[in-house]
Amino acid sequence: IIAGKYLGTTDPNVFAAHAFEAVDPAWAKSVQVGDLIVAGDNFGCGSSREQAPIALKTLGVSAILANSFARIFFRNSINLGLPVLECPGLRRKVNAGDVI
Repeated sequence: IIAGKYLGTTDPNVFAAHAFEAVDPAWAKSVQVGDLIVAGDNFGCGSSREQAPIALKTLGVSAILANSFARIFFRNSINLGLPVLECPGLRRKVNAGDVI
């Protein structure tokens, strides 16, 4: 979610600006306040840092719905007040850009 090279700062806006940039460099700029993330299995795997949910919350993501979550990402999100909800099978029914 956040590349390690951005961890030299504590500025949540830096984390937010670079969220998912390895997957889609324009993704962070396309997020609108209130957007939901719908994801597949083990969302947040590989990120044991709080910066990942901080970035998403700073962007205005209102909640993350996923088939399942990496446990530490799940706990970090809850601790930071970012709603996360396991919804097995939802990802197969939703496409990028769908209004739900």
